[in-house]
Formats: sequence, structure tokens, C-alpha cells
Amino acid sequence: MHINLVLSFFLYIFIVCLLIALFYLTRKIGPNNPNSSKNRIYESGITNIYGGINSSISVKYYIVAIVFVLFDIEAVFMYPWAVSLRELGVFGLIEMFVFMGILLIGLFYIYKKKILRWE
Repeated sequence: MHINLVLSFFLYIFIVCLLIALFYLTRKIGPNNPNSSKNRIYESGITNIYGGINSSISVKYYIVAIVFVLFDIEAVFMYPWAVSLRELGVFGLIEMFVFMGILLIGLFYIYKKKILRWE
């Protein structure tokens, strides 16, 4: 087993060195023609969407994204539960009701605080 660890270590070192060499060669051999038109901000066909560099984006976009991820993760937990519901029995059913209740309380909190209002 000791020889396998040594070989794995040398393989790891070889791969890291190979990656560094490839990045270096790409940087040196590849085309590099910087100019002002290549350095401008460009997003989906629109130049400079939000103004200057120091302009800020509304925090509501981030809040909506976090709320979406929170409630999207719910599906990740519900699918394995649904597949193994027979094995879990009544305890698994009660556990999922508690989980869904906590999420429902969070949804009511979001609704009460009017987080998703765009005014």
C-alpha cells in the first residue's frame, strides 16, 4: 500500500507540473492583441449596462437569488425522501412534514416582510 501512495503522489506532482507548463505555453504561444475595444465591458450584446465601475446593483437581485436557492434545495431533499418513503415509514413521513413546515414558516416570513416586492 505504501508504494501506491508514493506513485499517487508522483502522479499528482506530474499533473500539477503539466498544467503549469500548459498554462505557460498557452500564454506565450497564443495570440495576445490587447486594445481598447477588447478591454471594454460587454454583456449580452449591451455595452456597459449599469453605468460606470462604481455603480451598484440593487440588493433585491441577490435576495431573490438566495430565496430561489433556498427553496430549490428543497427539491433535492424531497426526491430521495419520496424514493425511500416505504423504508422510512411513519417516522419519515412525520420528518418530512416537519421539514415542509419549517419551509412554509420561512415562506410566510418572506411574504410578511415583503421581500419579493419590486417597488
